[in-house]
Amino acid sequence: MQRTEIRTILRDPAALAGQTLRADGWVKSARDSGRIGFIDLSDGSCFASLQVLLEADSLAEYAEAVKLGAGSSVSVTGRLRPSPAGGQSHELRAESVHIYAASPPDYPLQKKRHGLDFLRSLPHLRARANVFAAVFRVRSLLALAVHRFMWENGFVCVHTPVITTSDCEGAGEMFRVTALDMERLPRDGAGAVDFSADFFGREASLTVSGQLEAEALAHAFGKVYTFGPTFRAENSNTARHAAEFWMIEPEIAFAGLSEDMDLAEDLVKYLARDLLTRAEAELAFLDRFAEKGLTARLEKLAGAEFVRTTYTEAVALLARHNGAFRYEARWGADLQTEHERYLTEQIWGGPVFVTDYPREIKAFYMRANDDGRTVAAMDLLLPGIGELAGGSQREERPDVLRARLAELGLPEANYAWYLDLRRFGGAPHAGFGLGFERAVMHMTGMTNIRDVLPFPRTAGAAASRREV
Repeated sequence: MQRTEIRTILRDPAALAGQTLRADGWVKSARDSGRIGFIDLSDGSCFASLQVLLEADSLAEYAEAVKLGAGSSVSVTGRLRPSPAGGQSHELRAESVHIYAASPPDYPLQKKRHGLDFLRSLPHLRARANVFAAVFRVRSLLALAVHRFMWENGFVCVHTPVITTSDCEGAGEMFRVTALDMERLPRDGAGAVDFSADFFGREASLTVSGQLEAEALAHAFGKVYTFGPTFRAENSNTARHAAEFWMIEPEIAFAGLSEDMDLAEDLVKYLARDLLTRAEAELAFLDRFAEKGLTARLEKLAGAEFVRTTYTEAVALLARHNGAFRYEARWGADLQTEHERYLTEQIWGGPVFVTDYPREIKAFYMRANDDGRTVAAMDLLLPGIGELAGGSQREERPDVLRARLAELGLPEANYAWYLDLRRFGGAPHAGFGLGFERAVMHMTGMTNIRDVLPFPRTAGAAASRREV
């Protein structure tokens, strides 16, 4: 008999009542009440599980089935019927149970609440725990919603390189990619590593952003986005940083900073609305066990007014409260997370765009404002998390961009193709990068980035199994 997924059974159980069905899955728990037993069965097709009724008088495998440990994999064939007990409308009355693999007693995810620290030590198993089943399912739904939003708004999905020879952000925190023999590194006359002997003939790294290439493609398609992994060799152990994470990076031609912010606001609101519609079961669980009031907060986000203020105005407001901060808010310094959260949680009580940052603390590609001090940049800040997205209008004037590269000591030859975009039909354009994991954190109530990545890669941790 062909298997029926539990999501299909639970979508309209009344329509399938009385039919003989086969359900395959993993045992979440099994209990024996004498001549009657129950299995809580999950197959991963939906967040909910299916109750299986076992009766000793009619089931040959009864003695084995009621002793199955959590995590065991089984195939159950039986008739679906209305459940006389509360908690579920229907249950599967087992007529046969085939055991694929019985889980031993030392299976670490027993039927009890486990702490997040413990579950982080089991990344290869933790998706079976309810909280991570909910989080990773929400992550999947949000990824699909990103693509749906972009498609509905006329964007072309593009794939930009993971291996790059340019540092988009200019921070130098990049993972080197090499095929050189570490035991016998070639050296040049000055004793430095000779990367001309490497695979690409020059030094290469994992990308920190697909933005520069997306700009090139936006000059062909008008509106593009890339959604993929990015890497930062930043030795940070905060709850908001990972060495490998995913970025949503739209780029739009014939647009400025205002249109850029409109797009970011529309995307965030769309994600919140979509999740409220498609993840009711997951959000209900997370509302109970991750963050009380999560659903109400997402409803508020979906209809929120996104405040827009300049960096200069924000610093002036923050400076009045410097006594409350670890780091002083002052003009010319980047905003810290504590500043971002104060703006969103204490001053405005909702999402905030901060614009027009000092040019000295921003990247070379951001368009210079007429005041000579600031650039047309924006950061989107959210309560509870701080910065969610950062973007800018890009500098489209070749002479200004060339001067900025020289000012920062960036070799113009490395950006010749980037300057070509300005020479050959250059147009005003803008874009942003939105940290996908931070969006997942905000929309699940999780407070640590390690808990929204299935297999997190952070400083000192790159394994798929960590000992407690």
